[in-house]
Amino acid sequence: MSQIKYKRILLKVSGEALGEKTAAGDGFGLDFAKIHEVCDSIKTCIDMGVQVGLVIGGGNFWRGVKNGSGKLQRSHADAMGMLATVMNAIAVGDVLEQHGLDARVLSAVEMNKFAEYFTRDIADQYLNEGKVVIFAAGTGNPYFSTDTGAVLRGVEIEADAILMAKNVDAIYSADPAKDPNAVKYTQLTYDEVLAKHLKATDSTAMTLAMDNNITLVCFGLAEENSIVRVVRGEVIGTTVKNQF
Repeated sequence: MSQIKYKRILLKVSGEALGEKTAAGDGFGLDFAKIHEVCDSIKTCIDMGVQVGLVIGGGNFWRGVKNGSGKLQRSHADAMGMLATVMNAIAVGDVLEQHGLDARVLSAVEMNKFAEYFTRDIADQYLNEGKVVIFAAGTGNPYFSTDTGAVLRGVEIEADAILMAKNVDAIYSADPAKDPNAVKYTQLTYDEVLAKHLKATDSTAMTLAMDNNITLVCFGLAEENSIVRVVRGEVIGTTVKNQF
């Protein structure tokens, strides 16, 4: 237990990070080798005594604001995105159980054939019982990203930290794939992120985290054992807090 910095975490993993790479470089569908890697890291965390809540994006199937732009009414496009997160949650829940873990999918939208309906108290109970709780369907409302949904659930379960496992290894001053002079940050305050308009998460998620004084860590999912290393307190990626 002395190795643990964060006893209860909310882990956010992008859907694209779990998808198979396309010719365009995007992640689409489900790459089960990647999913098994993530689930193996989660099992290590559970075995260490960490309580794990999990949010998975839906971009490997459908991104409402992007894929539906100009083609569908925004609320309808976002509804499809919520359903994409449910598919991912069911898949990851199955793989977690293959790793010997008890996983429960809690949906923000009632769909009792596939998932339990989310309440804060049920989530807290399951976490205390050592179950991995997968939060699906975002906030249940359009116009909110899964990043915002992840922060909301993290606040509700009183997580010690929100871990944002991204395709980029940290927060940068600009897109490092486009700007070779982009500055990599190790620490930032929420005020700095918002003032500099840094694209770590959407501004709604960042403001919600700031208002609730919760620690947020953005790091690269592809880095070896990155999830476990963050939980143990190793400095990787970018840590965002109200003050240091």
